[in-house]
Amino acid sequence: MTFIARQEVFICEHCGASVDLLINGSYRNHCPKCLYSKHVDEAGPGDRKSLCLGLMKPIRIDQHAKKGWMIVHQCLLCQKEMRNRTAPDDEIVGFMQRESERIAKGIPPA
Repeated sequence: MTFIARQEVFICEHCGASVDLLINGSYRNHCPKCLYSKHVDEAGPGDRKSLCLGLMKPIRIDQHAKKGWMIVHQCLLCQKEMRNRTAPDDEIVGFMQRESERIAKGIPPA
């Protein structure tokens, strides 16, 4: 699997936020506000070979020993799951709080 570096500005198809480039030289594939992504890659990051093009919902936050905090996305169309590094400006705390509130209320994970 080859990583293809892509720095792209985009409008989030889920919440409508304008998503700018990361200034730290890293690469972003998701909205920092709602954490949604789009299923554009198939075999590897940046390949843009997916024919699905479905929205990818953030379903959980994981910790990776070498990569740090990771967002796990699941495609709303084909159900494929992908893991992506978080960016410094991602609102992961808000996401975790919302998910904790859902669990406390007995609502299953979305």
